[in-house]
Amino acid sequence: MAFTNFIPEVWSARLLEHLDKVHVYAALMNRDYEGEIRAFGDTVHINQLGDITISDYTGADIADPEELDSTMQDLAIDKAKYFNFQIKDIDNAQSNPKLVDAAMQRASYGMNDVIDQYLAQLLLEGAAEENVLAGDSEPIVPTSANAYDYLVDLSVKLDEANVPMMGRWVVIPPWFHGLLLKDERFVGNGTGYNQAVLQGGLVGEAAGFQIHLSNNVPNEAGSKYKIIAGTNAAGAFAEQLVELEAYRLEKNFSDAVKGLHVYGAKVVQPRALAVMTCNKG
Repeated sequence: MAFTNFIPEVWSARLLEHLDKVHVYAALMNRDYEGEIRAFGDTVHINQLGDITISDYTGADIADPEELDSTMQDLAIDKAKYFNFQIKDIDNAQSNPKLVDAAMQRASYGMNDVIDQYLAQLLLEGAAEENVLAGDSEPIVPTSANAYDYLVDLSVKLDEANVPMMGRWVVIPPWFHGLLLKDERFVGNGTGYNQAVLQGGLVGEAAGFQIHLSNNVPNEAGSKYKIIAGTNAAGAFAEQLVELEAYRLEKNFSDAVKGLHVYGAKVVQPRALAVMTCNKG
């Protein structure tokens, strides 16, 4: 008997692209300590030298050398996240031979998004109190006429804390970026940064900052956005994928992949951060 109404299913060889957020905060941290991580629960010891005395020279014998003063900070690798997914044989055979690779990319994106939000909150909470420009009780409501000026005010906060000019960054939400795009001081300075949106969330330069765009800027239900500025010296971050295994499921015709990712972060220079609380107009 013939099945004249049979309609075969079509398995697409293409995967639907996702509309993903850009992750930026991890790239704005000091990551010099990652090679020292071995497992969850590790501790990375960070030394910081104190000031060295500068003395007058009169031609007489100089004083005995002073001992270097240093302070120790511990970076705890106290966060651990895992993923564990399966790909059925029929999916792999009929849909896309690169499905596992695509799934790994999705797992990586999900992991990075969790870390990005964690680091944003960590930097917010670790900023020096004297470097906070407007708090929750009286948030700034910037306009296209003064958004740039408020970035200058953030920069002044860092100037007063002796933070170096080189390498300064600020992370803003899309709506604040929209205000800057209406200001000739931002779009008209002729730099290559400001002529096109770049990769990694970097969208321009203004007021001495490299401007990064992110939808992970901390906020409370769409208000009280915490715009954080600083330098890479402000925070330390270390991560490691310590386990990655592909295995065959015993009770199913499927392959699976699982991974364990450990990380830790700490604000080591609170005065190298400044925060501005803003509401949309």
